[in-house]
Amino acid sequence: MRNEPYLLGTWHSTTRPVGVPFDKNVKWLGLTILEAEETGDATAEVEFIARSKSSSAPAVRLHERSRFVREGGRWLYVDGDIKPPRR
Repeated sequence: MRNEPYLLGTWHSTTRPVGVPFDKNVKWLGLTILEAEETGDATAEVEFIARSKSSSAPAVRLHERSRFVREGGRWLYVDGDIKPPRR
C-alpha cells in the first residue's frame, strides 16, 4: 500500500530508517505467516514469506524471520534474518 507513515510507525526507533524508498514498479502479491511465537514477556518472532513482482522481472519471494518488541502495548519491528531461497 506504500503507507510510509504506518510502516515507520511500526518500526522500533533503534533500527528505524529515515524513510522507505518504495519502488512503484513492484507489486506485492501476498504474505504468508509461517510461524509466530512470543519469545519473552515483551519479545516475539515471526517467520513469513512475502511475494512480489516487478514489471520487468520474475516474481520473487522474501523469506524472513523477524524480531519484535512490545512497547506501550504495541508490537514494533526490530530486525530480521533473511532466509536463503529453498532449492
